[in-house]
Amino acid sequence: METTSRVGAQAPAAEGGRQVPSARGTVDGYLLAPFPWYGLDEAFTGPRWLMQVGTSADGAVEHGSIGHGDEPTVRSESTEDKERFAVVVTVAASPVRRSADGTGLLEATSVSSAAWLAGVGLLSFTWPGQMDHTLRDDWLDQQTETAWVLADDLDGPDWSTLSLPVDGVPTSFHYRESEFGWVLAGSTQEGVHVGAYGRGMSAYGLGFAMIKDIGAYA
Repeated sequence: METTSRVGAQAPAAEGGRQVPSARGTVDGYLLAPFPWYGLDEAFTGPRWLMQVGTSADGAVEHGSIGHGDEPTVRSESTEDKERFAVVVTVAASPVRRSADGTGLLEATSVSSAAWLAGVGLLSFTWPGQMDHTLRDDWLDQQTETAWVLADDLDGPDWSTLSLPVDGVPTSFHYRESEFGWVLAGSTQEGVHVGAYGRGMSAYGLGFAMIKDIGAYA
């Protein structure tokens, strides 16, 4: 199975390299993407909001996320988890290619890229119960590595298959659940890979659709 390095599928990060838990972003980066964006289909009538885009080593927009439902916060051990959200990650399907300056190669993207980005996205809004704040970075590093290993083995026992509509067409997704929520990943007929993660909303009733006008999110 094709794999993708973490360099080619880097999650959005804050200063110091940490994932940004505050999700809302602007539309500017999304408008620069040469590929279509995906979100939940019209059956979902709740709030929708932009998160962040990610770029490749040559600065091209390569992936991004769009949230649905409650804007998640990092779940703390002292609060009961009542948030209901689903985040859809769109990843451009790209082969191995030369960087714009010709100095190196950019890694290919694949369904594994979408699965890893979704897995890391879910972790960014998760805080294990009874964990000291100073230990969370170590925990997050370990879980991020685990998310990569899982994404690199989509045919393994940790994943099941789930059929969900994409633009009205039944599409097969790799799906897994954990104590933190659920993650899924698959491909569309429009040349992009789609990942998703969520908590409090069942993945089984979801459908995905290409966003006709991402500018409407501005």
